[in-house]
Amino acid sequence: MSTVAFHTLGCKVNHYETEAIWQLFKEADYDRVDFETNADVFVINTCTVTNTGDKKSRQIIRRAIRQNPDAVVCVTGCYAQTSPAEIMEIPGVDIVVGTQDRHKLLRYIEQYQIERQPINGVGNIMKNRIYEELEVPYFTDRTRASLKIQEGCNNFCTFCIIPWARGLMRSRDPQKVVEQATQLVNSGYKEIVLTGIHTGGYGQDLKNYNLAQLLHDLDEINGLERIRISSIEASQLTDEVINVISQSNKVVRHLHVPLQSGSDNVLKRTRRKYTMAHFSERLTELHKALPDLAVTSDVIVGFPGETDEEFHETYDFIVNHHFSELHVFPYSPRIGTPAARMDNQIDDEIKNERVHKLISLNNQLAKEYASKFEREVLEVIPEEVGETPNTLMGYADNYMKVQFEGDESLIGQIVKVKILKADYPLNEGKAIRVVEHATNQTEQELLI
Repeated sequence: MSTVAFHTLGCKVNHYETEAIWQLFKEADYDRVDFETNADVFVINTCTVTNTGDKKSRQIIRRAIRQNPDAVVCVTGCYAQTSPAEIMEIPGVDIVVGTQDRHKLLRYIEQYQIERQPINGVGNIMKNRIYEELEVPYFTDRTRASLKIQEGCNNFCTFCIIPWARGLMRSRDPQKVVEQATQLVNSGYKEIVLTGIHTGGYGQDLKNYNLAQLLHDLDEINGLERIRISSIEASQLTDEVINVISQSNKVVRHLHVPLQSGSDNVLKRTRRKYTMAHFSERLTELHKALPDLAVTSDVIVGFPGETDEEFHETYDFIVNHHFSELHVFPYSPRIGTPAARMDNQIDDEIKNERVHKLISLNNQLAKEYASKFEREVLEVIPEEVGETPNTLMGYADNYMKVQFEGDESLIGQIVKVKILKADYPLNEGKAIRVVEHATNQTEQELLI
């Protein structure tokens, strides 16, 4: 039996697609082995979101070639899509496929084994208007299942290379999404994370169907307990979407809404499609509909030309809108994007100072949010063994990370956990069993 080993760099979408590619190999009777072994075939799924992504991808490719010079080395993903010639120049690379036509990989491997000539299978992604179906019935190492619902992005933000790596917006057929969600539930998953390159844009290219309707249809699936949207832009938080979320028992109390900057001037330079007034109004409506909602966000600091005043606008906006957690990134120029060619690049020292200010703000806001739930009971899906013996760790529906005592058999199940000590990044809790019609508090809190 032939063996295949995978290495995935980058985002959730890449991890999803590696699982899908593994399904293709599995159906062809391959055995999956660890990347550190002498596999017959290596598949490296690359990232290109930063220059460092490219560099890391090249390092991993070279590692595979050194490990087993006789193996067939296949490179796929975003870096493969944007720079196939650069990858083909690495001695020992046999097949390059970008972010489409992954189903042709096995055919290319057979062709390579006969002809022994390197194959460049990368086409023009910008011409592609059809979503490439990639099935994933279950995941090798996760308790939360990702479900990819769309591909590509039409935004062309000035700092971002991704539209060139992924092409334009393409939504997956709603029926296929519901079918795969059902299949994942039947495989035992309680939570599904809707993911994509521009997830909240789902349906923009479909007739008479949108994200709100998809959420509504997924809500109907028996046995599905939680639906999480991996990311959604403020402009996609329509009244209809907010209404569906507030009515649903399955869509979780957590949304990731990328801010990037709290300054209208910076947003213009990044070519983001919203103003702070609009963003603020959408968040206000969200919190009205869902008072306990956790809103997490991405922020870029030190974008070319960012003044102290513009940075403080961002800082104040975050304070005033009570985000529950921030992912803070110092701006790093991505070769090939308009922002990399802009004047007034910010000094690294200033960037780092601003990053630290936002990280300490994040710690403060995250603790404030978590403290609202001290002594409360939350539903947690444990994903892994905890940091101390006999404990488990997982996420509540509002994305608070919780550690509690419990047996490994509970991994992947929904457990009611009382928060004993709210903190950040980890909350301490105690698993309880709630007794129906309990007469007093003690009867309610029996340890599992």
